[in-house]
Amino acid sequence: MRNIIVAIAVSAMLLTASCRVKRATQDHAQQQILYSSMVGDPRTFNPVTATDLYSVTVIGPIFEGLVRINELTILPEPGLAEKWEIASDQKSITFHLRHDVKWTDGAPFTSHDVAFTLQVMYDTRVPNSMRSILLIDGKQMGVEAPDDYTLVLHLPRPFAPLMYSIGFPIIPAHILEGPYKAGRFNQTWNIDTPPAQVVGLGAFAMSSYVPAQMSQYVRNPNFWMKDDQGGELPRLHGRALLIVPDQNAGYLKFLSGQVDEYDPRPEEVVDLQSKVDQLKIKLTKIGVDNGEMFFSFNRNPRHYVKDGVTDPKLNWFTDINFLRAIAHCIDKNGMIQLGFHGMGVPSVGDISPANKVFYDPNLKEYDYDVKQAAQILDAAGYHLKTPDVRVDLKGNRIEFNLMTKSGEPLRDQMCVIFKQDLAKLGIKVNYRPLEFTTMVEKIDENFDWDCVLIGFTGTIDPNGGANYLRSSGPLHLWNPGEEKPATPWEAEIDQLLEQGAAEMDIKKRVPYYWRIQEIMHDQLPVIQTVLQIRYAAYKDSLENYQPTPLGLYRSEYIQFK
Repeated sequence: MRNIIVAIAVSAMLLTASCRVKRATQDHAQQQILYSSMVGDPRTFNPVTATDLYSVTVIGPIFEGLVRINELTILPEPGLAEKWEIASDQKSITFHLRHDVKWTDGAPFTSHDVAFTLQVMYDTRVPNSMRSILLIDGKQMGVEAPDDYTLVLHLPRPFAPLMYSIGFPIIPAHILEGPYKAGRFNQTWNIDTPPAQVVGLGAFAMSSYVPAQMSQYVRNPNFWMKDDQGGELPRLHGRALLIVPDQNAGYLKFLSGQVDEYDPRPEEVVDLQSKVDQLKIKLTKIGVDNGEMFFSFNRNPRHYVKDGVTDPKLNWFTDINFLRAIAHCIDKNGMIQLGFHGMGVPSVGDISPANKVFYDPNLKEYDYDVKQAAQILDAAGYHLKTPDVRVDLKGNRIEFNLMTKSGEPLRDQMCVIFKQDLAKLGIKVNYRPLEFTTMVEKIDENFDWDCVLIGFTGTIDPNGGANYLRSSGPLHLWNPGEEKPATPWEAEIDQLLEQGAAEMDIKKRVPYYWRIQEIMHDQLPVIQTVLQIRYAAYKDSLENYQPTPLGLYRSEYIQFK
């Protein structure tokens, strides 16, 4: 009898959930508003100074660039520039801008806006991640705007990645030039700015933002793009981005119909496969993640050297023997089975196998072997003082702090596995997940960290990661913004980036980036873990919804049936 009652109760719960999903779907479809979610708040609304994923996600719908990258062909396509010509010597490129394009406040878009954006990005007083990508041999491109609808870029030399780095968000000169000249640009468009004051050229305009709750958008009536019949785009009337710090809560919002699209974790894919019909959703396998997820140790003297005294951690974290031992303690297969539910592949290099052009297939995996790791440490002078305590040559216990983003059970599980395996070597790991903005502050601003598990999104052209690979780059995680390369191998990577960018033949560019992957693999400034096999989950009432490893194809055409 009790089993019958429980079965009836469960059926009632499922029916109630199904009704909620149906009502939410009908409301969203009737309003033509697409609801999404993410786990963290933005740090800024300024697209130039934004470096974190959540800021970029929140402001992404608001801004537009000169060119776009087609998610299927991976080729540049017209954006705000309707066409362009490359000079025969490949040292200049002329962009012809679209006429009659307006900012969301009604002001006209001109070449002066593009020139101003580049001026700001090249200004060393303005922190941004694009400068290192747009420098060629350390030199700025010359910028010429002969009229309102023509922009000419003069290059110090041919620069192959240009079309993949020129799609940065354009900012309005008529709004931001004043604050820039007054030295207040870096404080402009912070998250306290009324959304209506954030003026853009994208498909949507931000209508409201409530911290820790939601960012809302309305369709931009001035958006330049039209469909094949000349109809207005985007087809959606608006968007809503819920901020849900806990991923479990985010998943429940998708199950209840409050969210229309979702990036499921592996365990959720397993769950969703049995609920596709009930929830009226589609579950599409996209493929191997185009990014990377890795452990990295802080190698920054600005943190570890104080008053002439060097913290022993800096010596450990720059010791290749220590790093190689750690690399042999990454149980990737265990992480794949326990955390990824089999939906992952071991990551070996900095470029994902999803990048068919530049991925180096010749790198050798660091096999998971705790005994080998112990032998490497012993030989390097890191010996066991007791069975549970390992010390360095000066008797300092090997102990460090580990952080990752809170609210993500998968990364939490990876860190716990990592901590347990290092404990087998007598290494103590103090693990503490942190709220994302706190973690970014430690990495970008005060450098107060030892070890982090973090993920970076991938780029099509490897030069798109120059702000991370280049020794002077702001995202050069382990020691950002070096005045000069701290090591010979970092200097070699700097040189390889220049050589790879100078070669216009894509086949001849490949060896430069293979060599960079080899150096990163051997020197271990980051220690690779696992690449997730990605899926996309979304309401089956959505039309023209086509997920790819690089994002949604022609997202402006998405609408509810």
